[in-house]
Amino acid sequence: MPGLFLVSHGAIQFTAYEELRKVAASFKSERNKSNAADEVLNSVDFAFLGATSKVIAILFTYPFQVVRARLQQRPGVDGTPRYADGWHVVKETARFEGVRGFYKGIMPNLLKNVPASSITFIVYENVLKMLKSVRTED
Repeated sequence: MPGLFLVSHGAIQFTAYEELRKVAASFKSERNKSNAADEVLNSVDFAFLGATSKVIAILFTYPFQVVRARLQQRPGVDGTPRYADGWHVVKETARFEGVRGFYKGIMPNLLKNVPASSITFIVYENVLKMLKSVRTED
């Protein structure tokens, strides 16, 4: 069951990116009195938007990663698993650790994934812009 929720990570990230991109483009185009909203964003904007969208996606989906990781823990010395199922993980984590338990280890995850996402969206937007310019030249 947690695996099904983890599939939504990309959907959340791209949705957040596109919505944030629209807001940033309209804000910058109004500020610069420009009509072309897509042309006002630069690589720094794309990096910021990519990082922000990744943080949003991680904040929504990280608890499911914690549940999945805890379900995959080795059984105890006597061979019995520590958790019976996903719901048991949720109940035990909430009971003994509270909400913080669902975000344990999030900082290394953010430090690894946020810069990579920034770079990915810079490359994505610049390649898209280049392809559009080549297309219009034909």
